[in-house]
Amino acid sequence: MLPQFNSDYLSGSYRGRFAPSPSGALHFGSLIAALASFLDAKVNQGQWLVRMEDIDTPRVVAGAADDILRTLEAYGLHWDGEVVYQSQRHDLYQDVLAQLSKADLTYPCSCTRKVLKQRGGTYDNHCRDRQLTAQGNALRLIQTQPVYAFTDLLQSEVELNRALAEEDYIVKRRDGLFAYQLVVVVDDIDQQITRVVRGADLLEPTARQIGLFRQLSGAAPDYAHVSLAVAQPGFKLSKQNHAPAIDNTQPQPALCAALGFLGLPVPADLQQHSVAQILSWAQQHFSLQALPRHREIQVSLHQDGHYDFTGLTA
Repeated sequence: MLPQFNSDYLSGSYRGRFAPSPSGALHFGSLIAALASFLDAKVNQGQWLVRMEDIDTPRVVAGAADDILRTLEAYGLHWDGEVVYQSQRHDLYQDVLAQLSKADLTYPCSCTRKVLKQRGGTYDNHCRDRQLTAQGNALRLIQTQPVYAFTDLLQSEVELNRALAEEDYIVKRRDGLFAYQLVVVVDDIDQQITRVVRGADLLEPTARQIGLFRQLSGAAPDYAHVSLAVAQPGFKLSKQNHAPAIDNTQPQPALCAALGFLGLPVPADLQQHSVAQILSWAQQHFSLQALPRHREIQVSLHQDGHYDFTGLTA
């Protein structure tokens, strides 16, 4: 019997979320994901939550979480309820992990990334029957619910490589940190998230997450993966590649550009209005099904702050 999750929320009500990693300031790509998620929640009269995915503490930048929240407020993206921080939820994650281990669904693994690369890059469940000790090793989840394909609200049928679908993946790292794949599902179950709107770079992890929902007897949300903003094909805008932070002091240009990216070009006479007025217009015109369905859209930022969207790829 797995731990009891939060049951304070109304069953069947729309609950979306934006879950940034506080490893740096929000950039244009982050704004697109936040905006799409926010607008979809609002047009469905739902709640929009913010969760700080700060479980990977070595990557957390001091002050970044507060800066992200200030940026969301500057862009009119006001969240419901309290912000959840993964770094404050270790007891919940450990409780779930203990129950999985009690059910003989986890095992220690000594395989390093270097070793996996030498074997072709995909883990072949090598350590499942080796009876290793937990000390100094990662912990993997036995895959009992492989997901080979799923239907995305925007990207239609998404198929996963069979070997990857059947792979036992890490749920606790060798450094003692809980793995993203575990905590994101536990959080979504606990917060009763019903729809996840996020970037198309997370399509592949979604299959694993759906499988873990099933293993935890949780209801998986609907997924909608919006087009990814890339500097060039295959090279997404991200904190890791030093994408510039969006401007908090004059948010209208980036806000209008993000809406244009989502297929909602803001009328010229509205672009100088307040953020609240622009978002009010956006809510009246937003439709998830009308969003671009490309996996990637190339973005160019000019010195005058103007954005161009080119290089569409399927």
